Amino acid sequence: MSFRPVKAESTAQPFIEGAGVHLHRAFGFGDPSQFDPFLLFDDFRNDDPKAFEKGFPWHPHRGIETITYVLEGEVEHGDSLGNRGILGPGSVQWMTAGSGIMHQEMPRGNTRGQMHGFQLWANLPASLKMTTPRYQDISGDDIPEVIDDDGTRVKVIVGSFWGKSGPVDGIAAEPMYLDISLPPNTRKTLPVDTYSHAFAYIFAGSGRFRDASRPYGVRVEKEVSGEEINIRDLSGNRTLVQFDTGDEVTVQSGEEGMRFLLISGRPLQEPVAWHGPIVMNTRQELMQAMQDLQNGTFIKSEH
Repeated sequence: MSFRPVKAESTAQPFIEGAGVHLHRAFGFGDPSQFDPFLLFDDFRNDDPKAFEKGFPWHPHRGIETITYVLEGEVEHGDSLGNRGILGPGSVQWMTAGSGIMHQEMPRGNTRGQMHGFQLWANLPASLKMTTPRYQDISGDDIPEVIDDDGTRVKVIVGSFWGKSGPVDGIAAEPMYLDISLPPNTRKTLPVDTYSHAFAYIFAGSGRFRDASRPYGVRVEKEVSGEEINIRDLSGNRTLVQFDTGDEVTVQSGEEGMRFLLISGRPLQEPVAWHGPIVMNTRQELMQAMQDLQNGTFIKSEH
């Protein structure tokens, strides 16, 4: 077994998207190889309905998958193919845009006006860019949760973990998407696929990830065996942690516990031609998508 050192860390930055939704973007519209197969990750968390109620009106998608995970409030969605639905607390939607859809997402706060959720974009390989669009809407009750003896709780949204498999299937990048809650002062080692890119996003509490070297600001502690290890301190709120190679990560929660997403996926290693919510492999394909939008042939109704 080899643990994954911390490759990079950053804080999600304020951003305005859609018709004026205030959110925090952890990554997106940068170097697509950095998080391959993932393209973008947003944290839309707000207690003021005026900051999100105008939502994300009708817009196109092609060549990607969008994964929406709702913690508080609701997201009402609809598309040009006639699909309609409401994502409630704890629910997930994995939308494969494929050959193209027009859709909208309108968030609503809970009884206290609070809205919290995440959206992740995953790239599709060239062989599936023009596949038939599909949805996987998963209720929170259908997401398995594993509870370890020390109180660690893991919701398995995608992939297999500790004997449980998530309800979302048929995804090209073989991803793992976990929602992990650690009790206070708990150390945990978690398996991660060796061949996948992996990152963690801390959104509650605080903690530390074990590192392979001793970079500036990292505290050195001694394990029970007396062996020194290096621990990278993280404040927690909206912290993105990108891991290097290996097949496990070690995390230590702080005094108030820690909750984070652990996400991994096998890189596609394909060229990317990207414009907003349309991601193809070549500029020619991207220009064709723009032309399809203009002449009304973006939606492939023959599917």
